[in-house]
Amino acid sequence: MSENKLFTDSWNDYELIDAGGGKKLERWGNIITIRPELQAYFHSGIPFDEWKKMAHWEFVEKRSNKGTWKPLKKNTNTSWDIKYKRLTFKLELTNYKHLGLFPEQKTNWDFIEEHLSSDDKFLNLFAYTGASSCVGRHIGADTYHLDSVKSVISWAKENMERSRLMNIRWVHEDALKFVNREHKRGNIYQGIQLDPPAWGLGAKGEKWKLEDKIDEMLAATSAILSEKGFLIMNTYSPTVDQEVLKELLSIYFSNRTITVKGLHMKTTSGKHLYFGELARVS
Repeated sequence: MSENKLFTDSWNDYELIDAGGGKKLERWGNIITIRPELQAYFHSGIPFDEWKKMAHWEFVEKRSNKGTWKPLKKNTNTSWDIKYKRLTFKLELTNYKHLGLFPEQKTNWDFIEEHLSSDDKFLNLFAYTGASSCVGRHIGADTYHLDSVKSVISWAKENMERSRLMNIRWVHEDALKFVNREHKRGNIYQGIQLDPPAWGLGAKGEKWKLEDKIDEMLAATSAILSEKGFLIMNTYSPTVDQEVLKELLSIYFSNRTITVKGLHMKTTSGKHLYFGELARVS
């Protein structure tokens, strides 16, 4: 294993079966899907003809990551649940090829479980459908879940309820504005996770790019992170590479342990798939 790579694992209810030819083959519980994947630029380990026999759904991309799901088997569900340890997550076919969960984040769920305690405060920024929020709340931490999209906050609430949890604190807000206000209030967190997209929209439709905001975001989060706390950050932007992350983190977290690695997952067929950069401060 290369020193600058971190490999995350599949689990009982999720399996990355194969990848290649710009696509990936995944099992979610009992449902198997085929989705586009830019990082799968190599040859697949299993012929595509075999993929079609295994899969229930294939996403057909039309434009700007949008498209439709083509059924490959009859009477196939469009929404279902899968489990991770004691948590339950709702999956659903969307017109943006996503199903509501990023399985490569398993390594971060495990990290949160190992480093967070029931007396801690945990902030999940760009929190999407709330897998990490559910992990933090299950531990007993006072968990704040922030996202600028109301529909995914609603989805996260369903995941909380399916996992038989209560009292996650929901925040519909621009991440940077919220963090700056928390600093003014004097609030401190023992754990912070950031999973920002390469580009996105704020709660009021403000446009932003990660490379334009990352410096300010790291400065702001460093001001509300406990001296003994941890920070996790994933990046998917080609302009924010490992060297950029290391340089910025060393400025704002100079007295802490910093690790930056490429996040990868092995397929059952023996391929390696890249999922962006992963930075941790502890």
